[in-house]
Amino acid sequence: MKLEQIEKSFKATSNKKCSVAKRGMVSSAFPDATKAGVEMLKKGGNAIDAACATALALGVCEPQASGIGGQSMGIIHVNGKSYAIDGSSRSPSLANSSAYTKTKNRRLGYKATTVPSTLALIGFLHERYGKLEWQKIVAPSIHIAKKGYKITQLQHDLQERELKNFLSIKSKSGAKYFLKDGVVPYDVGDRFVQKDLAATLGMISDYGYQIFYHGEIAKKIALDMKNNRGLIQEEDLSYIPEPLIRKPISRKYRHLTVVTLPPPAAGRTLLLTLMMLNHLPSKFLRSSKPSSYHFVAETFRKAFLHRVQRPFNRHTYDQIVEKIHLQRSFAKQMADSIHNSMDATLPMIDPDFGGEDTTHLSTMDDEGNAVGITQSIELAYGSKAAADGLGFLYNNYMSAFEFTNPNHPFYIRPNAIPWTSVSPALIFNNSKLWMVLGSPGSQRIFSTVTQFLSRIIDGNLPMSDAIERPRFHCSINGTVSIEDGGFRTEIINYLKEMGYEISIKDRYSFYHGAIHAVMKLQTQDGFHGVAEVRRDGIAEGLN
Repeated sequence: MKLEQIEKSFKATSNKKCSVAKRGMVSSAFPDATKAGVEMLKKGGNAIDAACATALALGVCEPQASGIGGQSMGIIHVNGKSYAIDGSSRSPSLANSSAYTKTKNRRLGYKATTVPSTLALIGFLHERYGKLEWQKIVAPSIHIAKKGYKITQLQHDLQERELKNFLSIKSKSGAKYFLKDGVVPYDVGDRFVQKDLAATLGMISDYGYQIFYHGEIAKKIALDMKNNRGLIQEEDLSYIPEPLIRKPISRKYRHLTVVTLPPPAAGRTLLLTLMMLNHLPSKFLRSSKPSSYHFVAETFRKAFLHRVQRPFNRHTYDQIVEKIHLQRSFAKQMADSIHNSMDATLPMIDPDFGGEDTTHLSTMDDEGNAVGITQSIELAYGSKAAADGLGFLYNNYMSAFEFTNPNHPFYIRPNAIPWTSVSPALIFNNSKLWMVLGSPGSQRIFSTVTQFLSRIIDGNLPMSDAIERPRFHCSINGTVSIEDGGFRTEIINYLKEMGYEISIKDRYSFYHGAIHAVMKLQTQDGFHGVAEVRRDGIAEGLN
């Protein structure tokens, strides 16, 4: 890896998709949210303050992907130490398999909702590691909700796609808040104001995040659920614990250390993929030979299948003495099992894995702190049901549980936590913090992050080039999804002859994740930040 080349060849862009700064950096999927984080840095806050303000603001201006009705997971580096922050939501205490015999109840409406945990994670991080007053953290999100923001093309398209689902909810609560006049998608450029959400955030600012779980807001949520045959009760909200600080898991890729989240998140799938690719020369990976795509595709298939076959309960994970899935010998064995043909022994049916819309933010400050938060309401616009009088969407994380196999660690039961595919990561070079990054994309998160990292580490590309490069993903059943025009015909024909199904997605497809990454430069002073070209956001820093 040519570190100096990677850092010196970075190009900042006028649209702030790629930015340079001296004293800290914020990258997120919406400009107003990034600016909220930068505002905290300007006020003397640290990376945690910036991340908390950005996370709250994203819930206002990116409601299709996250919000205070959702779930968040984080990776942080504070005061020289790294921590995994498990902010899992919970199934209601009335949840059991008989309540979900209709598949629709797992995906749409009030029963599809787990007890939201995003606010608990943000409040916890701020209380424990932040520097600024809570009111300052919440202020930008209140301002955005009151003044409004302009609807983007992406949001218009998603509202159009989800219109039928919005209108299928009997109360039409989600449609009331998130569709124009409650019936049609907003047009691109329309100003979207959220008065009820602004009032809710105002209460959270005045009384602290606990009011969501123990006070007036909790009472309103419980009543709303009761009126609409939802399962969440007041006690469920009061039971939401502080997020758990877990020991992160880490492994080497080339000579760099990758630090990420243990179960219930999917960090081990990311690490296993990178450990398998360690057995391929960097030169081969950056050669763009058709055969290199085959080897990477098989790596994706085998790594993800292993996750599906070996789901770990987060409580027993640390008690497993032989963590085979992260042993170098196991990764080598898996890599050696890839031959010059498609592995026909792998299942030809892809497992159902929901959760296509999520968001990620990354922040760093000049004190050496870094935060990566991946937050979601699961599917786009969550359950399509919103909290009456409060203005936020309920998540539909019930769709992330197992409903048929009672032996599965994520089988639906009262107060259980859902499975998640997120894997935000910290990258260390020579024991020094170098990058923080993550992506949405459900089961494609690990392949998105892997390709971005490989293009930097194996290809010696700056982040500004790595984010632009076309992406692909291979599912367990051998379907290779590629971005239109991003791959030579010779590569596509080679993969087809191998037996892969080819699925063409739009160039810069929403399907292939959304990297938001920040780098602390090691060969010079300052920071680089990149915001996904496939989303609406920007990277901006403090000079």
